[in-house]
Amino acid sequence: MPKILIVEDDVDLAEQMENWLRSQRYAVEKAATGTEALERLRFYQYDLILLDWNIPAPDGIEVCREYRDRGGKTPILMLTGNDCPVDKATGLDSGADDYLGKPFDTVELAARLRALLRRPKENYKGSEIKARDIVLDATSGKVSKGDKVLELLPLEYTLLEFFMRHPGALFSADDILNRVWGSESDATVDTLRTYIKTLRKKIDSPGQGSLIHTVYGIGYRFES
Repeated sequence: MPKILIVEDDVDLAEQMENWLRSQRYAVEKAATGTEALERLRFYQYDLILLDWNIPAPDGIEVCREYRDRGGKTPILMLTGNDCPVDKATGLDSGADDYLGKPFDTVELAARLRALLRRPKENYKGSEIKARDIVLDATSGKVSKGDKVLELLPLEYTLLEFFMRHPGALFSADDILNRVWGSESDATVDTLRTYIKTLRKKIDSPGQGSLIHTVYGIGYRFES
């Protein structure tokens, strides 16, 4: 299931796009500002980015440039009401792969998405993350333990991906809640404990220490 990041500060439009994309069987995450988008792109991998030009600073052009400058290769579809040739050239020159003016029809959006997702996936090289007998494939969104595919809830998968991308790093509970659930979530430390408990049951092996190590009074660390 392709995973798409929507970067859009118009709450209603972002929600409409999210609902439509989910109905088309895409996994979706959202960011409302350039800063939030760059933070997500620093830690998580996506198959495609829907990037609005006019988002709170840094704007879409700067997000695109910074992401490309640090080696990001995920396809970017720029969305904007600035639909003149000069603006289109600016968007493409900043590193966007395609450009779609607002308002847009979902039929055209669907066609643009399919075209971008068909491109050679250079950015997915090395998308498998391994720890002991656990393999997380960031492209397909599948997690396996040995020869068995694990059935993970969406937030269990996101939590595991976060840990596996930061082996050995120590995070407080608040850090994890902000990065995995988001700063606006109502999730609590008890919520995190519950998810870690159920995740351990799925990924740990008898006779071996847990992959998710509790550092009492401080937080958690992923140790392979």
